[in-house]
Amino acid sequence: MAFSYKRLYTGPVQAVVFDWAGTVVDYGSIAPIDGFCMLFERNGVPITLAEAREPMGTEKREHISQLVHMPRVRQAWTEKHGAEPTEADIDRLYEEFIPIQVEAIDKRADLIPGAKETFEYLTARGIKVGGNTGYSQDMIEGLIAKAAQQGYKPQSIVAATDVPRGRPFPHMTLKNLLDLEVENLHACVKVDDTVPGIDEGLNAGIWTVGIAVSGNEVGMELADWNALSEQQQDALRQKAADKFYRAGAHYVIDSVAELPEVIADIEARLAAGDQP
Repeated sequence: MAFSYKRLYTGPVQAVVFDWAGTVVDYGSIAPIDGFCMLFERNGVPITLAEAREPMGTEKREHISQLVHMPRVRQAWTEKHGAEPTEADIDRLYEEFIPIQVEAIDKRADLIPGAKETFEYLTARGIKVGGNTGYSQDMIEGLIAKAAQQGYKPQSIVAATDVPRGRPFPHMTLKNLLDLEVENLHACVKVDDTVPGIDEGLNAGIWTVGIAVSGNEVGMELADWNALSEQQQDALRQKAADKFYRAGAHYVIDSVAELPEVIADIEARLAAGDQP
């Protein structure tokens, strides 16, 4: 007679992997949008904020590729340049984008309120912290230094250019977790403000937490968010949360400031035998 045994992990959370822009720094995830809009403006094909945000979370060359292949953008590009965009155009745009993005990131390097406290909470509990990003390593050198000065120092940092495939593939998160030497994937959490980032965590087989307000889905600076009425805030919050839950996120919170409550709930679920 066949015997079936289900192995369960019932211990504490071991590691959390955070996205960067819109999750721990850059309230509203403004830096990437500033960079993409400036890039296309300089090339005579202005794009809207909504267009710039649509592929958010992907590796930046792939982001540019998706932008130029949007029907409206492709048509505008063809009218401006006399031919449809090519792979060579995308390569050139990406090289032109790097210094633009570095400058934009440098201006948006402040930690999101509560990020430092959440990092300290995790550290005090012995929970390891990793960070990954759709930015390339050369884009984030200054950001890493500025975040460290503010008290945020992940033990593993992975960029999309460090792995074979960026989001929604799980490669970045899995590399973070290898670096952090975790024991069990079920003890790990991915926190991100984009659907590709949630997909990344799900594809890695770990718990996922969507960031509804401080990141890409609302896409507003803190002062602009605070200027909204409670009703306006609720509508935007709900729209973002619905999108993340439809994508399969296990939890959705306004910002990383609320993560400690999620960690406590995940640990209670793990103790009861739940799995992501």
